[in-house]
Amino acid sequence: MIVCSCNVLSDHDVRHAVNSADDLPRSAKQLYGCLGCSAECGRCARTIKGIIDEALGACALACKAGCPHSHAATEPPAGTEFALAAS
Repeated sequence: MIVCSCNVLSDHDVRHAVNSADDLPRSAKQLYGCLGCSAECGRCARTIKGIIDEALGACALACKAGCPHSHAATEPPAGTEFALAAS
C-alpha cells in the first residue's frame, strides 16, 4: 500500500529501509534520509512512524539483550544503571 503519495513510498519500502539500514531509522525524517528523499506535505509521518515501530518490534521501545540489530552490541541493556566515577 502507498503510504506517502508525494514520494510514492509503499509500506514495503518503509519496512525494507528499516531492515536494511546500518543506522536504524526511528522517525519519518530519518527514514526519508535513508531513502534519499524528503517529506513534502507530512501527512504520512504518523503512518510511517507506526510502520517503523512495527518493523523494529521490541526495539521500538528499548533494545534488550539479544536484540538482532547491530546497535544492541554497543548500547547497554535497558535498565542498566551506572555509577559516576569521581574525577
